[in-house]
Amino acid sequence: MHAQHKIRSLLDQLNTVIVGKSARVQDCVACLLAGGHLLIEDVPGVGKTTLAHALAHTFGLQFARVQFTADLMPSDLIGVSVYERGKEAFVFHPGPVFTQVLLADEINRASPKTQSALLEAMEEKQVSVEGETSALPQPFFVIATQNPHDQLGTYALPESQLDRFLMRISLGYPDREAERLLLAGSDRRDMVSAMLPLLSAPELADLQRQVLAVHAAEPLLNYVQDLVAATRSGHWFLQGLSPRAGIALVRAAKAQALICGRDYVAPDDVQAIVAQTMAHRLVPVGNAGRGAVEQVRAMVEAVPLP
Repeated sequence: MHAQHKIRSLLDQLNTVIVGKSARVQDCVACLLAGGHLLIEDVPGVGKTTLAHALAHTFGLQFARVQFTADLMPSDLIGVSVYERGKEAFVFHPGPVFTQVLLADEINRASPKTQSALLEAMEEKQVSVEGETSALPQPFFVIATQNPHDQLGTYALPESQLDRFLMRISLGYPDREAERLLLAGSDRRDMVSAMLPLLSAPELADLQRQVLAVHAAEPLLNYVQDLVAATRSGHWFLQGLSPRAGIALVRAAKAQALICGRDYVAPDDVQAIVAQTMAHRLVPVGNAGRGAVEQVRAMVEAVPLP
């Protein structure tokens, strides 16, 4: 299968830079193939930014990086209209959001106003400045990184914004062997710069079409509905998933199936991506003492397989 070969070489190249995290790297690739935005949440220094750069490079996409800070204004992101004397008119100067991959570093340090400007771009694939609407390039991905909420000077992302991310992943610390490679090896940034793009935008669009063409049978869709219904039961979470989250879950599972070389979705595909796709949209019921990811896993255990 041609797609399978392409995807395997993407994963192999990414795993040379992000060592010892092959499952997380596969999640990232699934997210982009499913056409979704990706949120990477972790402590500073574990390779979030390197991973985002490596993804953009490997997928052959142009990217821009914006360091989100408390004083970042929406116009710093979207662009600004400037009056030009010669033309006797306002001319729009596009900001860094006009790219194929926007790396939004430390997204939760920006003010809610700037976050909502990014939200419009993510949701509508366009931005509006002073009543004028400009379409963003195709494809358009946001790969955002954020530090855990308990760090100083962070604004929690609102639920509506978290819901726009198809997946949230966390890299965690490397194991001893992987960390030794990092300590002894060459600089990861140099390695990313030396990476070759393995896809072009049309090839990526073709893979994304193949994801959508992956078959989800009736029993599988029933299973997804059972999972979504379980989140709404009040037993596990304060509020259940929206229909949009259910659609996202199916799309992510289709991407997972394509990566595994199948043209149909299996329950295993759903289980492989369910925590990454659901947990950031859910708040566990208080007495559980578990985080959202653990709670999703416990719920999945309790829902019978088709």
